[in-house]
Amino acid sequence: MGLNLAKALRLDHIPPPRVAFVGAGGKTTALFQLAKELSPCIVTTTTHLGAWQVGEADQHIIIRKPEDINQLEEIAFSGVILVTGEEKGNRLTSLANESLAWLEQFCNYHSLPLLIEADGARKKPLKAPKEHEPVIPNFVGTVIVVAGLSGIGKLLSDENVYNAEIFAKLGKMEKGKKIAPDNLANLLMHEEGGLKNIPEKARRIALLNQADTSELQGIAGKLAKDLLPKFDAAITANLQQSTFKPSSIQTLERPAAIILAAGSSTRFGESKQLLDYHGKPFFRVVAERALEAELSPVIVVTGAERKEIALALEDLPVKIMHNPDWGEGQSSSIRAGVNGLPAKAGSAIFLLADQPQVTSTVMRALVEEHRRTLKPVIAPMVEDRRANPVLFDRITFPALLELKGDIGGRGIFSKFSPNYILWLDSSLLLDVDTPEDYQKLIKR
Repeated sequence: MGLNLAKALRLDHIPPPRVAFVGAGGKTTALFQLAKELSPCIVTTTTHLGAWQVGEADQHIIIRKPEDINQLEEIAFSGVILVTGEEKGNRLTSLANESLAWLEQFCNYHSLPLLIEADGARKKPLKAPKEHEPVIPNFVGTVIVVAGLSGIGKLLSDENVYNAEIFAKLGKMEKGKKIAPDNLANLLMHEEGGLKNIPEKARRIALLNQADTSELQGIAGKLAKDLLPKFDAAITANLQQSTFKPSSIQTLERPAAIILAAGSSTRFGESKQLLDYHGKPFFRVVAERALEAELSPVIVVTGAERKEIALALEDLPVKIMHNPDWGEGQSSSIRAGVNGLPAKAGSAIFLLADQPQVTSTVMRALVEEHRRTLKPVIAPMVEDRRANPVLFDRITFPALLELKGDIGGRGIFSKFSPNYILWLDSSLLLDVDTPEDYQKLIKR
């Protein structure tokens, strides 16, 4: 079972979200799809909607003055409730500022989600904002910037792109040329483009829609990675109504690595993380594998061998977190690692410094599974046994910070049941607990 849109956007939670949609390429379709998933839900606009879009809602309420919001008290809250100003021609107008403020207060009081279409695109797959848009209220907590991938490869023209002149400027290209993924990335990451008028504290999510071919899915995946420096997350999807499937949605966030390298290995007789593995110490090999898997940041938690580990990692782009309480057990190192994560980290893969046989391939597989499912805990299953490393979704971080004593991440499995990917590499089951184990590992 794949992700639905609400889960992919991390909006299936309490309190109900305040979301603005901007951009082009299926923006209104995405808005109403999310509204149906969050039902009951209020939908409105700060610019205008096409009158034909009333059919997407279960109820339509027209507000002419702020007091008209009171009529919402008299309706049954079910489905999607569209709230707009009056209909003029073929357009539904936006609410006055005061009416919008009243509507937001009403949604707060009744714990209802509020979704807002904050600009227009005239059904084109791509756009650049005009001077007066987007109109995003300050109370919005999440802004979803939509782009239609069907515009990739098309000529930059008024026929294909809304506000093509500005798109050319921000996308760093000439009008009349074919639009490349890099041009779209430039536009989306520009403060006057995809990031325009987003409230300072709002989450920024890029929604790369219309990925309806294998070629466009590949473009979407690469483009999503390129956008992460400026966005909290990037979603790839095909939300066209005729072909929509939850399995088409993937969420790309920043996957981090936390390497636990704080112990003294008293049972082994010497520090296992300092043992040689084909010319390199254990912990360095693990760090290199995490970097190969494009995990970022790679956090190395040190303790007993602080100086030696830090010195051996000087030339690698890793973050050293010293755990002065390492003697209290593994949970203290887990807490140190989680506290070192950036606010936008979507997940963290925990790695053991005494398992240099771990591969970047298994780490990438864990990340790919997480993108498709956002499961809270994901681990490899080898020969019917759970193996390391283990990926933890950001939703588990508060629970990991509550761990005490000499216990690892398994301490939260009663709250977050692990999900597994089948894996054939039996070396992941090997623990170096004795010198004999070490010799087995070297020979493998």
